[in-house]
Amino acid sequence: MELSITLIIIIITTLVSFGGFNNDKIINDLIFYPTAITQRNQWYRFFSCGLIHADFTHLIFNMISLYMFGGFVENAFSSPILFGEKGKILYTSMYVLALFFCLLPTFAKHKNDYHYRSLGASGAVSAVVFAGILFNPTAKLGFFFIPPVIPGYIFGPVYLIASTYLEKQAKDNVNHSAHIWGALFGIGFFIAAAAALKTDYQPMEQFVLKIKGSLGM
Repeated sequence: MELSITLIIIIITTLVSFGGFNNDKIINDLIFYPTAITQRNQWYRFFSCGLIHADFTHLIFNMISLYMFGGFVENAFSSPILFGEKGKILYTSMYVLALFFCLLPTFAKHKNDYHYRSLGASGAVSAVVFAGILFNPTAKLGFFFIPPVIPGYIFGPVYLIASTYLEKQAKDNVNHSAHIWGALFGIGFFIAAAAALKTDYQPMEQFVLKIKGSLGM
């Protein structure tokens, strides 16, 4: 049986994260540490930090979210109405590139901050989730352990507004900026890929039509 790209990402991320739970060297070598990038050109940290997590709860939340949305988005990208044979490559590219782009604002802000570190795949997972919302805006979602009762087109803006507020408050150790920019990257990547490959599917147009349809308009 062929493993999906989503399951491969989950397996690799889980294995590396478990290895890092009891091994500080793994964490130190892979974590997003801006000054190591600024001074030692360790650009790989933009990507490697997505393979490690702070604890089991952090890991399981990200991987469950990726599992729930990843398979759907991967299949959508690979469908004939979207990218067909190029779908899996584009899906993988979106996930990997999201790891980089979601951290660019963080890097700009903390590039000389010796005390700042960040880890986790949340930015890339957000890209997958929001690409899924763009494709199917009427799918029901929930916050954390709240049952899925909110349509995606409502969940998305609420999530971004809440993340922006929490980022400005800066009262926790969560990199909300990565969530925001990862989500926006997922939307932008989907739209750009559809335009570049000149598909008949217009993501924004279909997004609006699907919402209108759900509202009986």
